[in-house]
Amino acid sequence: MINHLNMLSVIRQMFTVVAPHRDIFPIKSPGLSRRGANTAIGIFILTLSALSFQLCADEVEKVLFLVFESGEVVASNTRAGRFDRLKLHAEEHILDYQVANATAVVITNRRFAAYGVLSGGWRSKRIKAGETPQSLEVEDYSATLVTSDRILNFSGRSGAWSETRRRVQ
Repeated sequence: MINHLNMLSVIRQMFTVVAPHRDIFPIKSPGLSRRGANTAIGIFILTLSALSFQLCADEVEKVLFLVFESGEVVASNTRAGRFDRLKLHAEEHILDYQVANATAVVITNRRFAAYGVLSGGWRSKRIKAGETPQSLEVEDYSATLVTSDRILNFSGRSGAWSETRRRVQ
C-alpha cells in the first residue's frame, strides 16, 4: 500500500537522481524562470500527494474485533474506545459470523446481529420461521445477508437494517 508520504518520498528521490542541483530542473527556457519552474513542479508534487492521500483516505482501517465469551460476543470498538456485549439467550448458539474493518455480523439460530463502529451497539433482526441463511458478505461499513426468504443489508455507519423479500422460484 502506497500512502501519500511514501509517494512524495519516491517522487522526491526521482527528482534528486535526475537533477541533484539546488534547483529541481536546470531550466534554460527564456519564457520560464528557474523559480517559476520550481514552483510549478512543487505544485505538481503537492497535487500528486493530495490525490494519493485521497485514495488512501477511502480505505477503512481495522478498528473492530470480536471476542467470543461463554454466552456472549464482545465487540471491541477501538475507534470509540468501547466494548459492547451481545448476550446470547438460553439455547441460542452461533451459526456463522464475519468481521470486517468496521462492521460485523453474527448469525445465531434465532437472529441476525450486526455491529457498526460508527453507529455503536448491536442491532438485531429476528429470523423468521423456516428461514435459513444462505450467504453472508461483510466489508468495511456494509453487510449483505441472503436467506431463503429475504435479502438484508446493514449499514455500519447508520446502524440500520434494510430488507426485501426474495423472488425464489
